[in-house]
Amino acid sequence: MSFLNGSRLTPASFILNGIPGLEEVHLWISFPLCTMYGIAITGNSGLMYLVYSDEALHRPMYIFLALLSFTDMLMCTSTLPNTLCVLWFDLKEIDFKACLAQMFFVHTFTGMESGVLMLMALDRYVAICYPLRYATILTNPVIAKAGLLTFLRGVMLVIPFVFLTKRLPFCRGNVIPHTYCDHMSVAKISCGNVKVNAVYGLMVALLIGGFDILCITVSYTMILRAVVSLSSAEARQKAFSTCTAHICAIVITYVPAFFTFFTHRFGGHSIPPHIHIIMANLYLLMPPTMNPIVYGVKTKQIRERVSRILLKEKDSSSHNI
Repeated sequence: MSFLNGSRLTPASFILNGIPGLEEVHLWISFPLCTMYGIAITGNSGLMYLVYSDEALHRPMYIFLALLSFTDMLMCTSTLPNTLCVLWFDLKEIDFKACLAQMFFVHTFTGMESGVLMLMALDRYVAICYPLRYATILTNPVIAKAGLLTFLRGVMLVIPFVFLTKRLPFCRGNVIPHTYCDHMSVAKISCGNVKVNAVYGLMVALLIGGFDILCITVSYTMILRAVVSLSSAEARQKAFSTCTAHICAIVITYVPAFFTFFTHRFGGHSIPPHIHIIMANLYLLMPPTMNPIVYGVKTKQIRERVSRILLKEKDSSSHNI
């Protein structure tokens, strides 16, 4: 193992070992991951283009959706190309600084994902509880500031991960049993004391995930109270239908996230390592893959726009024939 200049305990590079115990089927595992990545990039870029090109969708709900799509694309792109190189071509070596950079982007974008879902819950709260003031409260400058603050929150809380990991000695080797550089996966191969890393990681999870889930829960509690008080059954149905896609997105994001987080820290040896790694990859791939599909199916306006584009393409192709 080679080391960086001036350090006997900091490796020049790490070896990403892929999925332990499933090395012989790496190629087969890569195909569904690659397919999901392709769907994620196509679906999210399509949603962003739809919101950008259609003035009728220049409303807070759809602007937040475009922000979620942008975050989803960055989140899965921060790991998947590297993961596919490991699984397809056995290119396992990653530079020490590149590993730290990947770790930073992975955790920043996952924090951003959680923050955008929280902003979307607040958007639904304002839309349903204060419909007459909706356009005046959620103006474009307010949306831009909220998005920027969410991004800066992730950056400021994740930056210490880099320095906490950089200070660790790696005298036991440089092989990471993972497909990408995750904070605790890197820290666990150190021969130093990683208690500070573990405690700070838990604190960040509570500050980001805990705070966002609290805001989402409070928002939907208030929404539920407002909807139940409506006298018309049709009005209640309409109000609930605007939240369906967002609730699905929350479940898709937080269920694999909680599984990955808690099993990584408290699962011990009860769960096989390859399950940890597969779930960690799905945790970064499931939301970007499923969110465009969920919003495309559940949101009437987006469904109508997509149908209109497809019909227009069909008409133009029939005219050409």
